[in-house]
Amino acid sequence: MTGIKKIVFLFFLLFSSSLISACKQASTIDPEDQVIPDDKENSTPSKQPEENPTPEEITKMYVMMNENKLEITLAKNSAVDTLIEALKQKDITITVNDYGGFEKVGNLGFTLPTSNSQITTAPGDVILYSGNQIVFFYGSNSWSYTRLGKIEGYSVEELRTFLKADKGSIQITLSLN
Repeated sequence: MTGIKKIVFLFFLLFSSSLISACKQASTIDPEDQVIPDDKENSTPSKQPEENPTPEEITKMYVMMNENKLEITLAKNSAVDTLIEALKQKDITITVNDYGGFEKVGNLGFTLPTSNSQITTAPGDVILYSGNQIVFFYGSNSWSYTRLGKIEGYSVEELRTFLKADKGSIQITLSLN
């Protein structure tokens, strides 16, 4: 190696090691993410759940009908956020009635914000209609609705049985737990 090549090579090594050292000093650990294990066997990091989650952090709601409890995966919109805030105060119990041979409909007793769009529903869909009606579908319909969520993992017959389809009115309770 010639003298100039050696100098350039040494300069490159010196510059590289300085850069690596500076990067190591710049990276810091957030104290909230730092874990100090109580014992060597149990050193898995864990964060405590928030005591009062925001509507955006809540992804599930539950519906209780006929002593059965089903989980609803929630949509992300202002109607759902407002409904979650109401459910944080207390569970909501309403009467739902058959309508059209494909849904159970009930008045919430208050109005939620709407973001209606043309939707073709499917069994298990939970929809907001006219801002104050909650609809549980066991069939299909196409209309302008605001989506609230979906009951998943059940056959059409299971949903029809659960909702007592075509058998008149029933009481349901909505809750966050």
